[in-house]
Amino acid sequence: MGASRFVLLAIGTCCGLTVQTASAAPLLLPHRAVYDLSLDKATDRSGINGVSGRMVYEFAGSACEGYTVNFRFVTQIDTDEMSRITDQQTTTFEGGDGTTFDFVTKSFIDEALDSEVKGTATTSPEGTIVKLQKPEPKELDLKPTRFPTEHLLELVGKAKAGENFYETDLFDGSDEASEVMMTSVIVGKAEGVEADDPERTAMEKLAADKFWPVTIAYFDGKEEEGEETPDYNISFKLHESGITRDLLMNYGEFSIKGRLVDLAFFEAPKPCDKN
Repeated sequence: MGASRFVLLAIGTCCGLTVQTASAAPLLLPHRAVYDLSLDKATDRSGINGVSGRMVYEFAGSACEGYTVNFRFVTQIDTDEMSRITDQQTTTFEGGDGTTFDFVTKSFIDEALDSEVKGTATTSPEGTIVKLQKPEPKELDLKPTRFPTEHLLELVGKAKAGENFYETDLFDGSDEASEVMMTSVIVGKAEGVEADDPERTAMEKLAADKFWPVTIAYFDGKEEEGEETPDYNISFKLHESGITRDLLMNYGEFSIKGRLVDLAFFEAPKPCDKN
C-alpha cells in the first residue's frame, strides 16, 4: 500500500544523491504522532463503504546518531461482502549521512501474518545496493536514491528556500522493496494555523508555527511512453520540525483522511561530539 511514504531533502549531486553533514541537516523534532483515519471518498468501482483506523508514527535520532522510525498503520475496510482489518508495522534505521537504511515491515490481515520484508540498503552516486533477508535472500542493484528521512530533510530545506516544485527519488523498503520510486513534490506558500483548525488542540506548541501545504505524487519509476499517472499521491501540512498533519492519502479509487489527535515530544538529541 505504501502508506509509510507520507512520512517518509539540500542540494544533490549530479546523480541526485545528497550526503549531509551533521551540522548542515535541519533539526527534526523527535516525537510520537497519532492520527485517526477515516474514509474521504470512494468510487462505486472500489466497492468500499467505509474505512476507519489509526496511524502511529514515532521518530527519534539526529544527523549524528542516525534516525529511527517506528510506524504502525491499522485500518478496517468495509465492503458489502466483508470487513477486513489490515495492520502494517514498520521499523527503520537510517544513517545520519543518508547513505544506509535498515528496514523491516510486517503486514497482517485479520491478525494473521500476511507478509514480511526485511533488508538493508546502501546508496552512493554509483547506485543503490539492496540486500534482502526476507521474504527470501536476494540482492538488487537500483539507481541512486534518497531514503525517507533524507527525503524529508530535502523537503523541509526546499520549503524554507521557497521552492514550489521539484522531483526526487525515494527508496523506503515498502511493498517488495524492489524499486526506487520517483516523487513529484508541490509545496505551497507558508500559512498560519487558524483559530478553528480542528487539529489545533493536538498540536500543542506547534499551533503558533507556520506550515507549508504539500502534495507528493509517487510513481513506480518504470520507464513508460506518454504522460505517467502516479500510483498514488499524499497531501499534508508540513511544519519545519518535520511533523506532518491533516493528511489525505489518495489511491485513485478511494482516499483516506488522517487527522492528528495526539502529539508527544521526546527528549531532544544531544549535540554532536565535535572531537
